[in-house]
Amino acid sequence: MDEVIEAVDYKKICDELYDGIYISDEEGKTLYVNKSYSRITGLAPDLVLNKYVSDLMKEGLYKNAITPDIIKTKKPINAMAEIRTGVKVLISGSPILDHEGNLKKVVVINRDMSDLLDMQEKLAASQNEIEHLRKLQITNNLIGKSDEIQPVIRMIHQVANLDVTVLLTGETGVGKEVIANEIYMNSDKHGKPFIKVNCAAIPASLLEAELFGYEAGSFTGASSKGKIGMFELADKGTLLLDEIGEMPLELQSKLLRIIQEKEVTRVGGTKSIKFDVRILAATNCDLYDLVKKGKFREDLYYRLNVFPIHIPPLRHRSTDIELLAKHYLDIYNTKYGKQIVFDCEVYEVFKTYKWPGNIRELQNIVERLVITSEKHKKISAEFSRNILNMEPENTEASTGELSLKEIIEKVERKVIEKALKDYGSTRKAAAVLKISQSSVVKKAKKLEIRISD
Repeated sequence: MDEVIEAVDYKKICDELYDGIYISDEEGKTLYVNKSYSRITGLAPDLVLNKYVSDLMKEGLYKNAITPDIIKTKKPINAMAEIRTGVKVLISGSPILDHEGNLKKVVVINRDMSDLLDMQEKLAASQNEIEHLRKLQITNNLIGKSDEIQPVIRMIHQVANLDVTVLLTGETGVGKEVIANEIYMNSDKHGKPFIKVNCAAIPASLLEAELFGYEAGSFTGASSKGKIGMFELADKGTLLLDEIGEMPLELQSKLLRIIQEKEVTRVGGTKSIKFDVRILAATNCDLYDLVKKGKFREDLYYRLNVFPIHIPPLRHRSTDIELLAKHYLDIYNTKYGKQIVFDCEVYEVFKTYKWPGNIRELQNIVERLVITSEKHKKISAEFSRNILNMEPENTEASTGELSLKEIIEKVERKVIEKALKDYGSTRKAAAVLKISQSSVVKKAKKLEIRISD
């Protein structure tokens, strides 16, 4: 009875398997293929059934078929094969022998290699970036004297030598990496490994292997020697997890455990590897908001948020803009062999711009101004406005339609409205405009500007 059930059901069972199944007789004649075989190879059953493997190879359907060798040797064989459709498959074949050792059947398992080969290519492509992470050249320094950046500088020196996790937050381009560099440079781990990993730049399917490493043969396409992970690379040093808010939710629990236990197990491995690493994390996301939305683990958030440092946007650091612009001007004048000079009014233009890209945008704008100018050019306010795509200054005075008093009031209204909007209070607006807070209040009232505070 059991034999009858087995004879009836084995095809249905095989059709449910994800891997392809190919069965031939002792002479290599194809007896059976399951549905997955056709799906993986792209070959319809009627192309191979009741045909000999040797004939199919002559027709060009297969390259490197293993069935003929199994028939000769009566031993299992593993190999890589290529189908006429261009599909590469990992094939594992075994002989089926009777009690006397005579060959009765050959069974070959086909596994699709396309996804794994693609993963291998992506993994190899990421290696160049990873190699540079081993020894990071510190080229950026924290620049700023504004009241807004001073608390950040104090916190850096306060936490640099403490072995606690630091969470750096702020908009894109505010300089979170620069702050991380400053913490590292001022810590007792300076001179030891400083490894950075961008959680958003590495594909989610590879991130676990990059962070934790993997053992040799842990997955098809992996290096035959295995690979050391970021935590091991950073041992005795510092690890920056940039864009931590982009880390897949399924990896967050593993990261939490690793940070707490200070030991990591490679993908495909069983041995725990101890490490001593100082963790820095950075994000432009509101992690707590992600926690409330269920996109970030609450326990990991509190584990990372031991010592938070928020870096203010450039528009709130107006007194640092000229200092930063001159710094980048010196860099790019040297790089491109020029002697570009900024008119004083250029810095005033910069101070009125909102800088949505923050310091990174300022750096790019200064470089563009240097590149697009003649060797000894003096950059005007108008030229800088054009580069920033800002509206031209009000020229209605030349039309004769407004009196001088009306023009002054119009300009004052525009400037004060913008300062209040950008800085959020009369006190901060007064500091930027270099007038007293009471003057801002009086002028706003006179010019019918609504004040929220």
